[in-house]
This record gives sequence, structure tokens and C-alpha cells, in this order.
Amino acid sequence: MGRKKPIEIFMPPNVIKAKVGGSGRGLDLAAIQRAETAIEKLSESFGEWIASDVERLIVARAEYESSPSETTFSALYRGAHDLKGQGKTFNFPLMARVASSLCALTESSTDGRGLPAALIDAHIDAIKVILRMKLFDPNDRTATVLATELESKVTAFRDKLGKA
Repeated sequence: MGRKKPIEIFMPPNVIKAKVGGSGRGLDLAAIQRAETAIEKLSESFGEWIASDVERLIVARAEYESSPSETTFSALYRGAHDLKGQGKTFNFPLMARVASSLCALTESSTDGRGLPAALIDAHIDAIKVILRMKLFDPNDRTATVLATELESKVTAFRDKLGKA
């Protein structure tokens, strides 16, 4: 047998302080306050931004309905997916929930063929109502019942396709 080389262990330096900055003595509370103030000012625009995303979804649905194609179906999915994320960011958790259900429905098909148009429209109508009524509370009874019903319809449809 040949001579074995000794094992050498190398411990990289811990440079976390250099990466996050500061002396490690604590948080800069003034910076946190400035950030919170900036977010509060931006939050005034959240309603406009989410309304714009909802409008994009409505337009995508209309375009897909009038001219079904991979491109228009992709735009419909993208609109639902954007609202799924933006709903939480802009304090519309119920909208995010309904958009998530719509995403699950659209993921049941690669081109949109065979998807129940009425179920797509029910999701979009629910999203429009949530926006119009400014339903921020994730425990709103009516909206929660509606979201649960939409989710169950999507689950049943996906089960029927074998895509649960």
C-alpha cells in the first residue's frame, strides 16, 4: 500500500458581520422606522396596483375566450399566478387564495382545452368582488365559503382528470 497523505481541515472564516454590515450591536431602529414609513406611503398605491393586475387577468380571460391559443392561455395563467403572489403582498389574502385555486385549475391543462369556462369565470368574478368590496379579512365568512367552494370544484375537476 502507498503512503497516505495526512488529512487537512480548512475552516473558512466567518464573515457574516461583514456581509450584513454594522457592528453587530443591534438593529438600526431609525432605518427600520424609515422603511416602515416608506412602505406605508407605498401602501396607498396598493389598491391601484392590484386593480391593474385584476384588469390584466380580465383582459387575458377575454382574449383567451375569443381566441384560444397557447399564448392567450399562458397570459390567463400568468395573470392568475401574479394575483396569487400580489394578493398576499397587497393585503388581499382571499384574492390570493382564489387566484391560487385558478392557478391549480389552469395547471390541469397545457393549452386550456377542456377546462370548464364557467369555473374559470367564477374564479375571476370572485376576484373582482373581493377587490370591489375590499375584502382584506381572510376570515370573511362569505368570501371564505366561496373560496372553499371554488377550491372543491377545482379538486373535483382535477380528480376526474387524474391530476390530484
